[in-house]
Amino acid sequence: MERWKSHVRAAFFHRDFLQKDPFSGVFSAYSRLVEKCDLRERVWDESQKLSPAGDDRQGQSLCVPFDLYLSLRDSEQAKEELLQTITDLRGSLCLKDAELQYCHSQVSRYRQEAVSLARNSAVLEDTLSECQFTVEQLVKELEALRSQQRILLEELEEVRHEKEELQERWLQEKRHEAERVNQSNEAQERWQRFTRRLARHLRKGEQSQREAKGGQCTFCRTTTAPPGGEGN
Repeated sequence: MERWKSHVRAAFFHRDFLQKDPFSGVFSAYSRLVEKCDLRERVWDESQKLSPAGDDRQGQSLCVPFDLYLSLRDSEQAKEELLQTITDLRGSLCLKDAELQYCHSQVSRYRQEAVSLARNSAVLEDTLSECQFTVEQLVKELEALRSQQRILLEELEEVRHEKEELQERWLQEKRHEAERVNQSNEAQERWQRFTRRLARHLRKGEQSQREAKGGQCTFCRTTTAPPGGEGN
């Protein structure tokens, strides 16, 4: 609370104390004086209505001084008020006893509830301890799994890198092999062309040799004929 609010509140309390407390006793005294005045008027009216020919009680009341009679009536009225106050207090006492019994029953019920809550609290604390222990174990397992996951990811990255290298080398080998196959095919094609040309050349040589041999045989037959033959 701010300081000015506290100051205003204290000023209000001081004002209420100055205005109410000094007059509280005055009001109660004024009420008692009003009651005494009413009682005095009733007693005076009764004394005026009484006659000398009345009963003994009235005669006795006339013989008694007015102040004493007034005090007597005041005492009777105070007695009646005290009796009423006692009756009210007894009723209040009975009510307070009932309230006290109810409070005792409530206290016993609350005590039982407190005991039950304490037991439940102990059970919950044990459960909480178990849960905390379980959580700690799970955290440790999670850390271990995370470390294993990191290791596996690193290994997976290495395996992927090795796979990429193997694929690259395989592709290079395939390219080299394709080049070798192409070179082999080209060499085979050149060899086949060479063998075809060689075969054609050999066939041409053999044909030319056969033609040369055939012409030489005709010339031999012409030159070796007998001379008499021409005369014939």
